[in-house]
Amino acid sequence: MTDTKKPVGPTNSTDLSDDGPETVDVDDADLEDETDPVARDDEDDEDDGEDRPAGDDELFRQSEIAADYIEGLLDILDVDGDIDELVYNGRPMVEVVGGRLTNLIGHRGATLEALQELSRLAIYRRTGEPSRLLLDVGGFRAARRKELTAVAKNAIEKVKRYGEPVRLEPMTAFERKCVHDVINATPGVESESEGVEPNRRVIIRPTNDK
Repeated sequence: MTDTKKPVGPTNSTDLSDDGPETVDVDDADLEDETDPVARDDEDDEDDGEDRPAGDDELFRQSEIAADYIEGLLDILDVDGDIDELVYNGRPMVEVVGGRLTNLIGHRGATLEALQELSRLAIYRRTGEPSRLLLDVGGFRAARRKELTAVAKNAIEKVKRYGEPVRLEPMTAFERKCVHDVINATPGVESESEGVEPNRRVIIRPTNDK
C-alpha cells in the first residue's frame, strides 16, 4: 500500500426485525450498472495491502484527483483535515482524518456516500474512465464494518435457529459487502441481495447442503 498525506486547512445501528424470521423472494446477487460512468460495486476487500506495484500509477492518479477535489471542499467548508492518498488492494482510496468531520459523514454515512460518488465523477471528468475510488472520513467505514459484523452474526443465529431466510434493512453497497463477507466466511448460510437502490437489502438464508 502506498500513500501520501497532506494537511488541509481553512483558507480564512442497524436493527433486525423483531417479528421473527420471514421468507422472502431472492433476486440475483448485487449487479452493477455498466452504463453508469461511475463504477458502483460492493467490493471492499480486507486483505493485507502491499506496496503499490508497477501498473498502479493510474490508480494513484485517481486518488490524487479525488484528494484535490476533497481538499477544495474542505477549504470551502472551512474545515481542517489531513488527506491520505492510497492505492490499496488494487483500488484507489482517499482517507480524511481530523476533527469536526461529522457533517461530512451524515446519517449512517449518507453524506459520505454522496461525496464518494462526487469524487468518482471528478475522476471521470478528468480521465474519461470510471473509478472504484473508496472514500473514508474519520474512520467511519472501519467502525461501521464492525457494527455490521455483529448484525450479520445476529442474523446468522436466527437463520440457523429457525431454518428460514432473514431479510435485513436496506443498506448501501459498502454495507451490503460487509455483510456478504461475514456470510461467505460462515458455513451453513448464504446471502444474496434484492431490491433497487436505495432500498436494496441483503437476504440471508440456510444453504441446501446436507
